[in-house]
Amino acid sequence: MTGPLVFGFATLLALAGGGAWAWRHSLRQDPSLGPALVFVCLPLAGAVAALAVLVEGQWDSGFGAAVWLSVIFSLIVYLLSILLSPESRRLGSLLFAYLFILAAVASLWPVASSSSGGYPTGAWFLVHIVPSLATYALATLAAIAGVAVLVQETALKRRTRPPLSQRLPSIADGERLEARYLLAAEIVLGLGIITGMALSLTQTGELLRFDHKTVLTFLAFVLIGLLLVLQSRSGLRGKRLGRLVLLCYLLLTLAYPGVKFVSDVLLTPPV
Repeated sequence: MTGPLVFGFATLLALAGGGAWAWRHSLRQDPSLGPALVFVCLPLAGAVAALAVLVEGQWDSGFGAAVWLSVIFSLIVYLLSILLSPESRRLGSLLFAYLFILAAVASLWPVASSSSGGYPTGAWFLVHIVPSLATYALATLAAIAGVAVLVQETALKRRTRPPLSQRLPSIADGERLEARYLLAAEIVLGLGIITGMALSLTQTGELLRFDHKTVLTFLAFVLIGLLLVLQSRSGLRGKRLGRLVLLCYLLLTLAYPGVKFVSDVLLTPPV
């Protein structure tokens, strides 16, 4: 399948260009918005094209499609974020680097799955899958903000200002971004859980299917809620908050692309 590889390579080039632009211009106090939008929209268009060619108009629940969807929704959420919060533009250096890795993985896995996951692609399915993908994208941004806080605190303790630290948000800005992304993720994840239960009830007659994905999703929901409470009432900050945010992200990663990796890669016999 050369189509996904071509568009995947184009997406990698666009992400590399976006990362280079973010690295160069994030030192400015008020970087221009126009180029930022261009460098987000270019890889977004490439990722959408790669996914479209991969699935060929049919819903695909395989690992490669899951990774491409993660890249796409992360870029969409970041696009909205830089429009609403100028300080979030300084996360670009880390985010583009991480999405470059994800896009490389997706490009090296240009195989569509024959499974649709057991769900029809009707309205209820879309109402459930879109909040789920949006939640994972918000958690990705929260994790990136958490990493930025970890980098800044480490630099502060060492009394150094390495190049990466100079290009990231301040500790205070990073913590504010963490809180915003976590709150949005908690709200959207709650919506996804409700729509998921409704979808399961209409399709199987069961309100919940207690599989790995369900358990990990509920754990992430509880942990994110606990983090928000601790942050507002006990002043949880810095490295401790950043590490717990990364733990939430790990749970959601295991619940969504992690399950896809196990079912589509590890448990699928080679052809």
